[in-house]
Amino acid sequence: MSYKSDIEIAREANKKPIQEIGAKLGIDSEHLLPFGHDKAKVSQEFINSVQDRQNGKLILVTAINPTPAGEGKTTTTVGLGDGLCAIGKKAAICIREASLGPNFGMKGGAAGGGYAQVVPMEDMNLHFTGDFHAITSAHNLLSAMIDNHIYWGNELEIDERRVSWRRVLDMNDRALRDMVTSLGGVANGFPRQTGFDITVASEVMAILCLSRDLEDLQMRLGDMIVAYRRDRSPIYCRDIQADGAMTVLLKDAMQPNIVQTLENNPAFVHGGPFANIAHGCNSVIATTTALKLADYVVTEAGFGADLGAEKFMNIKCRKAGLAPDCVVLVATIRAMKMNGGVAKADLGAENVDAVREGCANLGRHIGNLKQFGVPVVVAINHFVTDTDAEVQAVKDYVDTQGSEAILCTHWANGSKGTEELATRVAEIADSGVSQFAPLYRDDLGLFDKIERIATSIYRAEEVLADKKIRDQLKQWEDAGYGHLPVCMAKTQYSFSTDPSLRGAPTGHSVPIREVRLSAGAGFVVVICGEIMTMPGLPRTPAAENIRINEEGLVEGLF
Repeated sequence: MSYKSDIEIAREANKKPIQEIGAKLGIDSEHLLPFGHDKAKVSQEFINSVQDRQNGKLILVTAINPTPAGEGKTTTTVGLGDGLCAIGKKAAICIREASLGPNFGMKGGAAGGGYAQVVPMEDMNLHFTGDFHAITSAHNLLSAMIDNHIYWGNELEIDERRVSWRRVLDMNDRALRDMVTSLGGVANGFPRQTGFDITVASEVMAILCLSRDLEDLQMRLGDMIVAYRRDRSPIYCRDIQADGAMTVLLKDAMQPNIVQTLENNPAFVHGGPFANIAHGCNSVIATTTALKLADYVVTEAGFGADLGAEKFMNIKCRKAGLAPDCVVLVATIRAMKMNGGVAKADLGAENVDAVREGCANLGRHIGNLKQFGVPVVVAINHFVTDTDAEVQAVKDYVDTQGSEAILCTHWANGSKGTEELATRVAEIADSGVSQFAPLYRDDLGLFDKIERIATSIYRAEEVLADKKIRDQLKQWEDAGYGHLPVCMAKTQYSFSTDPSLRGAPTGHSVPIREVRLSAGAGFVVVICGEIMTMPGLPRTPAAENIRINEEGLVEGLF
């Protein structure tokens, strides 16, 4: 049987004017700043006006470690949101914006799939409302002003060897990871070694996603450390006097975007930090606004629960005062078989033993999430090749972990495929059983926080860090940054730092390559193993299959 592609389904959507979608949440058209007919930004004035309302219930969707077999976390987020609306609940969805890097690289689109999608799909996966361009421009404005300050006399006495602020680009480009700038003589400044990160790894992206309003945004931008003097004293963004202009560039990007699902339910799509190299959650302002407008808010955290969910709990919830009422953990039979040692080419054949073997990865995530005091429901994202025996094997295993698994068919059936999940999730969220608490206290030392995550979440035996890294962490503690949470930059494919090590490994080590202080965002980035903050394109990039067809329509975005 042949199935329509995601983009074909999205093109057939019966979209409603964005004003009708906003009205479902009580947003008057005067507070919607439209981008065409099907997407808009919500005004800060309106957001300010609803702050005295009671919050709805917060539901987090996360997943097992991603595999080439596919898990469908965003698809399940959208399907669950539609399912809640279908059973009569007032619900909204909150997801991240898509980066051009993975769109043209390996991953493809990030708007859900099948009949559980957010539209307009092409716009969301490309330039959307320009938020990422604004972040890139603001970040690189600061880069230009740092180099310009040095060129015109260096009044702040910046040590050119200790400029820590790199440039960014929203594209996978390995050639830019490590480079020398300002070559070509006196007129071009002072040569120095630097490099590019991808925009979604920018501290500016993290700040936009954690700020409450423009005032908070400018304060956080000003707090960013961009360089050091020879005496190792820090230079802040506000010392360069770039924070005001950066805020101007970001003033529209700060306002959340609202779009709709295929079933015409509201979805906030705002912000996009990667979960393997950043904190992996959509913006605080989008989530907190949705909680004031809907009785149930379904949001996702990027990649596996060891990355996205851990950072959602320890960073986003800690800083925004949020607490999830229920967590949905997405898994597929295909991914269980891959974790059980089955090759991708053989996933179509029934293999109950491999499913049982691969469930160790699922069980590890269930146990990890329960450490935060939150109830967990497993959503089995259905594929047509799944057999009843394989599905039952997962359900039986999840029962032994003190949780429950529900089969979901939202990819093929939309909200009808998640009504059982939606009903159960609403019951749990309404019951008040969640006793959420972060994994570690603020007053724990920075290295102790790293060890807590490595041993409790990754189940590592040890953390490997040389004296230089340990001394750097101690210096930041002495400078008053010891209370910050840590943001682990690690491969998404494994609990370990080895992407080929699937399942639920134990006894491994977590080597720390580098630490970076994000003083404005309010966390310390810990770069582990071979993870890159500027990804490269795969051997066959998705871009090779993206084109405009004879009808003038985009093809290849899934």
